[in-house]
Amino acid sequence: MKRPWNIPDMPVYSLATYNNHVLNMNICTYVTALSMKPKLYGVAVYHDTKTLENVQESEYAILQLLHPSQYSLVNVLGKKSGKNYDKQAYLSKKGLLQLWNGYEILKNISACLLLKKINFQPTGDHVLYVWEVEKYATFSTETLTTSILSEKKIIRI
Repeated sequence: MKRPWNIPDMPVYSLATYNNHVLNMNICTYVTALSMKPKLYGVAVYHDTKTLENVQESEYAILQLLHPSQYSLVNVLGKKSGKNYDKQAYLSKKGLLQLWNGYEILKNISACLLLKKINFQPTGDHVLYVWEVEKYATFSTETLTTSILSEKKIIRI
């Protein structure tokens, strides 16, 4: 039997964070829209990560909704630490980055949102950040989900 938090099929995101023009990306599924006006999102960031360090130092981040074709990026973006692995170098070498509004983001994502940090709250093993959406773009309605990751044997649900 599935645990209650694994019943819904959740979209898979990558939070692109920037510190002194150095890019890091992670994988996150603890993401939700919080308000329509203003458009607010909540994103939980795991403790002791490069993403958390970057978020603490920067006012902006890009939330990227991944496309199903990007399932294999989860092993690099979610299972390797930006503290000891240069994800920007890997993504650049593979030709997987493009510019959007002056920020490097992944190519072929389903959507992206430029987020401005508003507030945060420690919450167990994550820190919950509240962000205001400043800009967004939609490129595809197909999205990578946790069930796809489970089918590909990348995660267990």
